[in-house]
Amino acid sequence: MDDFLVYGMLLDGKGGATPLSTTEIDAWQPAQGLLWLHFDYSKPGTLTWLEEHSGLDDIAIAALVAEDTRPRATSHNGGLLMALRGVNMNPEADPEDMVSIRLCVNEHRIISSRKRRLLSVDDIVRSFKEGEGPETSAEFIAVLCDRLVRRMAGPIDNAEDKVDELEESLLTSARARLRSELGQVRRQSIALRRYLAPQREALNWVQSERLPWFGDEQRLRVREVGDRLAQYIETLDSIRERAAVSQEELVNQISEESNSRMYVLSIVSAIFLPLGFATGLLGINVGGIPGAENHYAFAIFIAILVGLAGGLLVFFRYKKWL
Repeated sequence: MDDFLVYGMLLDGKGGATPLSTTEIDAWQPAQGLLWLHFDYSKPGTLTWLEEHSGLDDIAIAALVAEDTRPRATSHNGGLLMALRGVNMNPEADPEDMVSIRLCVNEHRIISSRKRRLLSVDDIVRSFKEGEGPETSAEFIAVLCDRLVRRMAGPIDNAEDKVDELEESLLTSARARLRSELGQVRRQSIALRRYLAPQREALNWVQSERLPWFGDEQRLRVREVGDRLAQYIETLDSIRERAAVSQEELVNQISEESNSRMYVLSIVSAIFLPLGFATGLLGINVGGIPGAENHYAFAIFIAILVGLAGGLLVFFRYKKWL
């Protein structure tokens, strides 16, 4: 059982918890205290244990081992089925690649599962060792939600600072780098918001659902966490919109510069078009070319071309094209 069970603990109701062996877990009774089992659902032994020893029905088991799920919360047999997400703070991981945790909770037992390490869960384990952990299943949910949302502040603040930096360097930095970094910020904010919005709805459902074992104090705490999460979602929306505006401004600058260069080339082409026509016409190798026998014909022709170019410049000035 050790290969798929991450944590197995018996909460003492005073902020502490005692690790349990396999035998003690199998012999557990609700009268002994609150049991918390935390599994790695990617291990094949998890599904086997849940089917043979957990006493859960197929719906709860399927929710605990689902490979991919969006944040949600629903009541089930007097308890809660929840799926929550936290930012990926593991080494060399992208924060927007969020880590999921699934929970089946009632008054006497908490069963949770994950695939990748979730630091918010490790925080709870550490609090048990210090004697400051949650005392009830309702408090466990409130603390876990709070830890998950608190850890979102760092990546969101970093994204906001990055947008500020990119906005300031819009006129000075290399544009290829700016386009890439602005696109990355937009993708990160979209990925984070994709899971935060339904997670907020799940928290709102938890704090509004009247479960007999979920106290008013824990309900109020979940509500505060939901409000903080709503603020993060608004910040992500602001980051995404500011990045989009910066990208549009960058595109407009590039377009204006391209149009300016094309305008100059068009003016040059307009000036040299009649000059090229004249030189091409007089360059044909047929008899009767005027001035062929005149030693001053070339100078006169050059003067005519210069006068024609000057006349075109005056005309463009008059039309305010220059």
